Amino acid sequence: MNVFTRKLVNKNILSHASVYHHHCQKTIHDDSTVQSSKLKTNKLKTLKSKLAQDDYHLSDFLVDNYSRGHDYLRISLTERCNLRCTYCMPEEGVPLTAKDRLLSNDEIFRISKLFVQQGVRKIRLTGGEPLIRRDFVDIVASLNTLKDGNGGGNKLDTIGVTTNGIVLGRKMADLKKAGLDCINISLDTLEPMKYEFITRRRGWERVMSAIKKAVDMNFQSVKINCVVMNGLNEDEVCDFVKLTQDLNVDVRFIEYMPFDGNRWQEKKMVSYSTMMQNITTHFTDVQKLNDHPNDTSKGYRIPGYVGQFGFITSMSEHFCSTCNRVRLTADGNLKVCLFGNTEVSLRDEMRSGKSDEELAEIIGGAVKRKKKQHAGMFNLANQKNRPMILIGG
Repeated sequence: MNVFTRKLVNKNILSHASVYHHHCQKTIHDDSTVQSSKLKTNKLKTLKSKLAQDDYHLSDFLVDNYSRGHDYLRISLTERCNLRCTYCMPEEGVPLTAKDRLLSNDEIFRISKLFVQQGVRKIRLTGGEPLIRRDFVDIVASLNTLKDGNGGGNKLDTIGVTTNGIVLGRKMADLKKAGLDCINISLDTLEPMKYEFITRRRGWERVMSAIKKAVDMNFQSVKINCVVMNGLNEDEVCDFVKLTQDLNVDVRFIEYMPFDGNRWQEKKMVSYSTMMQNITTHFTDVQKLNDHPNDTSKGYRIPGYVGQFGFITSMSEHFCSTCNRVRLTADGNLKVCLFGNTEVSLRDEMRSGKSDEELAEIIGGAVKRKKKQHAGMFNLANQKNRPMILIGG
């Protein structure tokens, strides 16, 4: 076992392995006098299965100084997009990184494998618009091989994508076959004309068709991301809730967040409490769901509806204490906080010849420097950060 592998092995795992091994031996010995060999074999298989589950470990490299473990990696594949949403893309556009300064497919896979070895269980591919990459299906297929294990005891569980849905429909079958599990589709209005105003492009019908097709194809989850803004689409919140009556989707209402170039103003932001007040006025029975520990969305459901809805409350009620996400930009910078303006270039470190062991140390250092929480919405509005399109959602 090399030095790097030893660092990744959690002492608790070895302890559990010893306990299970002893228990296996005792079970076999006791059963030998009273039970059949078939029963003994079944019990041993059960214990081995438990041990296999315990083989998963989260490396200390991915645990910050506030005991938050990071098992979710979001990778931006491109800075380009086929829409021009007002809250994401500055009106004047953004300077694009030269192609040779973006991560190559091999570099994306190398970093992904390293993160999975250290304990990342979920990878989400973002952009820009990730599906405009011609090799997107190939990238998903390569990441899918990480679900089979990588020699470090860890396996990737889930591959997701966040997309605007414009070209999703014609690639969906290939993506399902390649191993894509979850789809998040950005849609801020149910009105075609308003969609064109928000995105500065046409395509609403294609997006709606893609959403329905994704549901029909039984992906693990299909979510709609809706950024809610005063004077633009706050009057459609209840219409989105009604959409979940017959469509098995999870609509997530996102509080408008400040990023460079999107002209954020407090008066444009619609808070979670305001949206909930609107919904409970229209729907007499609103059911709170049990959220998972690292969920970013506060989930709700209308009884009898097949879908659900929720709120991502980054501005009014931040969830920094349970954050388990790190981000990799298309040009190879590691961001440990969406709103943080400190970044580490893994691209430059790889291209300078750093080994996986050295990269892991660099990643660990960045994670350990992660702050307890973001600066708050008023400070964030005045803080320098990338435009959303250059971060990846």
